[in-house]
Amino acid sequence: MKRVLLIIMLFGVCLHFNQAHAQRCLPGMKGIQFTGGLSDDLRWKNGNGFGYHAGIAVSTYTKNAHHWVVGAEYLEKRYDYRGSLYPVSQFTGEGGYYLNFLSDRKKTFFAALGLSALAGYETVNWGEPMMPDGSRLTDGDNFIYGGALTLELSAYLTDRIVLLVNGRQRMLFGGDCGKFHSQVGVGIRFMIR
Repeated sequence: MKRVLLIIMLFGVCLHFNQAHAQRCLPGMKGIQFTGGLSDDLRWKNGNGFGYHAGIAVSTYTKNAHHWVVGAEYLEKRYDYRGSLYPVSQFTGEGGYYLNFLSDRKKTFFAALGLSALAGYETVNWGEPMMPDGSRLTDGDNFIYGGALTLELSAYLTDRIVLLVNGRQRMLFGGDCGKFHSQVGVGIRFMIR
C-alpha cells in the first residue's frame, strides 16, 4: 500500500510542478522505453518462487497521443521444487497499439489501454531436464505466441523524459508453464525525436 501511495504522490508532484508542456505527443514523435517489474506472484522473494520481467521498446505517437509500441521482453518465473528453484524463461517480441483514453489539459498525465501481439521462445530450466535430486522435468522448451492487454499510466517529468507505470495481462499459447502471466511494472521513456 505504501508503494502505491508513493507512486500516486510522485504522479501528483509531476502534475503540479511540471509547467513545460509544449511539443508533446505529436504525430511521428518517437521514444525509447525501458521497463521492469514483478510477474505472476507479484512479490520478490527467494523462497516459494518469484517472477520478474524487463523490456525495451520503441514507441511512435499518432494522433491524440495514441501510440504504436514495438519491442522485446524477458520474463522469468522461478518455481520451487523441494527446496530449490528452477527457472522458466520467456523471450518475446511485441507489436501493439496503445489507445490514449485520458489526459490532463497540460499534457502531463496520460492513461492508455494497449493491445499487443506477442511471439517468442520459452525455455524450462535452461533446457536441462534433470533436477538435482535425479528427477526429470516433463516440461520442455517451446515456441510461444499470444497477446497482452496493458493499462499504462504515464507522466512527463520533462518534455523528453516520461515516467511509466503499467499493469499487464499476458496470454501465451504453446508453452508448458501456464497461459496467463500478470505483470506490474515501472519504466522510463526517453523521447528521441
